[in-house]
Amino acid sequence: MNQGAIESITSEQVSAAESQILEQTKRIDYYLTEYSIELLADKMEKGEFETPDYQREYTWEEGRKWRFIESILMNLPIPFLFFWENPKSGKLEIVDGVQRLSTIHEFLHKGLVLGDLEKLPALTGFSFADLPESRQRKLKNRSIRGIVLNEHADDQARFDLFDRINTGSKVANKAEIRRGALRGPFMDLVIELAKDASFIEIAPVTEKQLKEREREELVTRFFAYGDGLDNYDDEVSVFLYAYTREKNVLFTSKSSLSDEYRARFLSMVAFVAGNFPYGFRRAAKGKASPRARFESIAVGSYLALKQNSSLKVDPIQVSEWVQSKEFSEVTGADGANAISRLRGRIYFVRDKLLEF
Repeated sequence: MNQGAIESITSEQVSAAESQILEQTKRIDYYLTEYSIELLADKMEKGEFETPDYQREYTWEEGRKWRFIESILMNLPIPFLFFWENPKSGKLEIVDGVQRLSTIHEFLHKGLVLGDLEKLPALTGFSFADLPESRQRKLKNRSIRGIVLNEHADDQARFDLFDRINTGSKVANKAEIRRGALRGPFMDLVIELAKDASFIEIAPVTEKQLKEREREELVTRFFAYGDGLDNYDDEVSVFLYAYTREKNVLFTSKSSLSDEYRARFLSMVAFVAGNFPYGFRRAAKGKASPRARFESIAVGSYLALKQNSSLKVDPIQVSEWVQSKEFSEVTGADGANAISRLRGRIYFVRDKLLEF
C-alpha cells in the first residue's frame, strides 16, 4: 500500500472500523478443550452430541474413513473440532467435525474394517478389535482439541463459524445451514413450498442443486425480497439469515401468517406458470432456474399482482421481452447481488407486467 492510500484513511474511518470489530467480537464467546478419542467415541455412542440437520445427509465414502483412521494411527495432526453449547439441553452441537466423530465412533464401536491403506498397508482388513490391546489403549488415549462456542454466543455467530470454516468446501451451503440452524414455522413453510408440484414444474434444478436444497433458497429469496430490501446491504446470506429468524418469531406469534404467505407464493406460481412460457428457465428445455432470473420473474410478478390482483397479460408479448437482450442484461451475473441490480431486475419485470 502506498503512502497516499494510508493517508486517505481518516480518523473517523478508523473509529468506525474499530467499532465494527468490537461489535462483532462481542458475539463470539468460546473456550478451548481437549477430548480423548475414547471419550469422543463414547459420547457419540450415548448420543451426547447433537448433530444439526444440515450435516446429517453428508457421509464420507469408505476410503476417506480409512484414510482418517490411518492418520490417527500415524499420530498426524487432526484438525480442531468445533462445537456450540446448547443453552437449553447443555449438550454440545457439532458445528464442524461430524464425519470425523462418526468415523471414530464407527471404528471403536461399530466394527469398521479398514480397507486399502496407503502408508499402513499391513493394517488392511483390520477392525479396532483386531489391534493389540496396547495399540487400542494408545489410540483411545490420543486426544483431539476442540473449540466450543459457549451458550452466550448467538446463533448468527454459530452460522458465521460454520460458514467460514467451510468456505470453499462441499459440506453444506447457506440454504442447508439456515434449514438446520433456524427451524421454526416460517422455515417449515419454506420447506413445504419447495416441494410444491406446480413450483417444481416451472423451476427445474440440477441433481446437485436438488441435494443442496436450491428450491428452498429460491423460496426464501422470494419472500425476503418481496417483503422489501430496506435492511439489505449487498450481503445476501446475512440478509436472508436475519429475515428467516425474524419471520420464525412472527409466524410463531401469529399462526395465520403461514396461510397468508402460502397463498402469496402459490398465487405467484400460478401466474408465472400461466404467463411465462418457460417458467423460470432460459429456454424450453432448460434444466436449471438461474437465481437472478427467478428473482426478477417471481418477485416482479408478485409486486405487479400486489398492485393489480386481476392483472391479465399476453403470454406471447411476455415471451418476447423475456427473451430480449434488455432482460438478459438486467439479469446478468455482473454485480448480481448489488442492491441496485437486484431492484433493477425486479422492477423491470414488475413494470413490464403493469404495462398491459
